[in-house]
Amino acid sequence: MDADANASVTAPPAELSAANAPPLALRWKKVISWALYDWANSAYATTVMAGFFPIFLKDYWCPADMPVTESSFRLSMANSITGIVVAALAPVLGAIADRGGAKKKFLLFFATMGIVMTAGLHFVTQGHWGAALVLYAVATMGFSGANIFYDSLLVGVAPEKKFDLVSALGYSLGYLGGGLLFGFNVWMVLHPATFGFAATSDAVRWAFLLTGIWWAVFTMPLLVFVNEPRDKAEAFGGWASVGAGFRQLRDTFREVRKLRLVFLFLAAYWLYIDGVDTVVQMAVDYGKSLGFGSNDLITALLITQFVGFPAAIAFGKIGEKLGARAGIFIGLTVYVGVTVYGYFMDNVKEFYVLAVVIGLVQGGVQSLSRALYGQLIPRDKAAEFFGFYNMLGKFAAIIGPLLMGVAGKITGNPRLGILAIIPLFVGGGLVLALVRPCGTPAK
Repeated sequence: MDADANASVTAPPAELSAANAPPLALRWKKVISWALYDWANSAYATTVMAGFFPIFLKDYWCPADMPVTESSFRLSMANSITGIVVAALAPVLGAIADRGGAKKKFLLFFATMGIVMTAGLHFVTQGHWGAALVLYAVATMGFSGANIFYDSLLVGVAPEKKFDLVSALGYSLGYLGGGLLFGFNVWMVLHPATFGFAATSDAVRWAFLLTGIWWAVFTMPLLVFVNEPRDKAEAFGGWASVGAGFRQLRDTFREVRKLRLVFLFLAAYWLYIDGVDTVVQMAVDYGKSLGFGSNDLITALLITQFVGFPAAIAFGKIGEKLGARAGIFIGLTVYVGVTVYGYFMDNVKEFYVLAVVIGLVQGGVQSLSRALYGQLIPRDKAAEFFGFYNMLGKFAAIIGPLLMGVAGKITGNPRLGILAIIPLFVGGGLVLALVRPCGTPAK
């Protein structure tokens, strides 16, 4: 991309210029309020998606005589179907939100969907695996859909030169907040009598309800204190926003093809985030399939959360010093090693080691990817471009879990599926090497 073209993409809007910049205290109030949504919704990612749901599905909702590969296959299919729906809707919703000034409204709609369905898991009784999977799938749609609009608000909250740090702040608060609630829920599940529960299953069901409440409460600061830019929004409303959104989507398809760096980054991201998301969604299920105990798996997740808190901040500093792209390369290299290590893993101590290493790089790859993309895209179309970003992430998340589930079901060996992830990290890294923002020297 030539210098003029790149400048047109990354030029800061008027509201972020030095002359019009809000006071520092107000900017940080908005930044913290924005980042607290990561604190809010990460409780779902830890307690439900990565933690209790895969275990509870196998041990409580599915029949006792169901093979572990069959329950893994059902969870994989739920994740994949959810990914298809979100991927199909993401760019269209983003375009409509950009033209209608409705990022916060769409975020509230999808977050409410996720919150209500998460709380609904509390009421699903033993043996009803179908109802549990439906609620989980819809909650995950809400979680993923809200993230489109949460991510897009980054470009209006963070000064351009601070994208890496602000994005990393969100992920680090997510690890901390999600870890704190998850830790409390683990305490409640391990000692149900202390909290007045008759059985562990009662504690797990209450953990789902508490997660919904946590998610709702800590979404409030973003809704109250983060202002949405209203540049194009004032001319559109109602159904006019929908029509304008579809027209903008058509124009953006054309624009993405012209923005070479954006196109290459999205191709790279589509590949490597598949592996990252597969590890997030399927790690506990994989450990369960290897015969590791539920308490050990939950402990490993807690390790990942609290290692991830400082590690995400550290990766933000790496992005500031070396560039976001270099930080992503470091993370992808580690992930290749993690995948190979996971294939040969035999005991729970090795799973703990795996948890520590994943915690060191997971948030860094995610936060720096978001920051690098935010630097490349036109700011006045942030929601739409982040719709493409999340669309590709969800299409990618279809492939990894499905490969793991199908390979385990066909061969009866859950270890074989994990090796399919390696080409995704390697291929993504090779394409990312072609993404050289201005100021990045060629290798």
